[in-house]
Amino acid sequence: MPTTPTTTQVADARIPAAHPFAGHLRRAQALEQAAPHRTWTPEDGPLPSLYVSHGGGPMPFASNDWLDPLHDWARSLPKPRAILVVSAHWESAPLSLSADRPADLVYDFGGFDPLYDAFRYDTPDAGDLARTVAGLMPDTQQVHQHTRRGLDHGAWVPLKIMYPSADVPVLQLSLPTEDPDELLALGQRLRPLRESGVLVVGSGHMTHGLPFLTRENFTQNTAPAWSVDFDAWAADALARGDVAELARFRDAAPGMPYAHPTVEHFTPLFVALGAATDPAAPVTTMLEGYGVGLSRRSFQAA
Repeated sequence: MPTTPTTTQVADARIPAAHPFAGHLRRAQALEQAAPHRTWTPEDGPLPSLYVSHGGGPMPFASNDWLDPLHDWARSLPKPRAILVVSAHWESAPLSLSADRPADLVYDFGGFDPLYDAFRYDTPDAGDLARTVAGLMPDTQQVHQHTRRGLDHGAWVPLKIMYPSADVPVLQLSLPTEDPDELLALGQRLRPLRESGVLVVGSGHMTHGLPFLTRENFTQNTAPAWSVDFDAWAADALARGDVAELARFRDAAPGMPYAHPTVEHFTPLFVALGAATDPAAPVTTMLEGYGVGLSRRSFQAA
């Protein structure tokens, strides 16, 4: 018996067939039909926590250098029961949650093909996850839940690539501070979610010095020295599990402040590390290289 297409499927059907993301959707659907993505069970143990470099605006939709690795990463893990994402693009205190099932996404980018303003990502109701997250916070921690706020592009762009069927509940948690220690503590409070099949994601960009990029960085994808140096420093600290060194990034990291003239694209990393079983354990790099000169380094922590 035919089923009624979802709003996401209707919007996806309008993407021109030659667009790279339309090809991505066809490949993902064929793979799902051949080998359905297995849903997490308690026997799988805790899911890892993730730090994802999410690209510039909707640019990842047009590049197989983003599409294939992100989708392969998602398929390498059991499909989560739900996803909680902390994005660089929602800095808000007190701690806040997005709507359980918002009517619209946040299209917080400009200067791109209007096609992307019609993209949809209508995921199932995340009310149960919202109540669980609020319950994990201390009694002294006020948690505000918005009734309408949707996912911003730091959340929905990578997740639409990773889980294009839009069949996993997604909730966004605001980034309430720039302090690494406080964000590690926040991640630690979220750690029990992983044991129930919830994927905890920190979404940012390993380097994000947009004001300092040149035309050559965009046209030839060359990486400036400050981006390369910062990325190498972060990769070394992550490989050694040196959380204290990472927390000193403002003063210790080469390439600063060019790599992060504002720090909100780096600090979600501390939520992901805090949610790990051992924040000081070496992480597993899942994506590296550069996009328009910015480091795409992304990892998962067990």
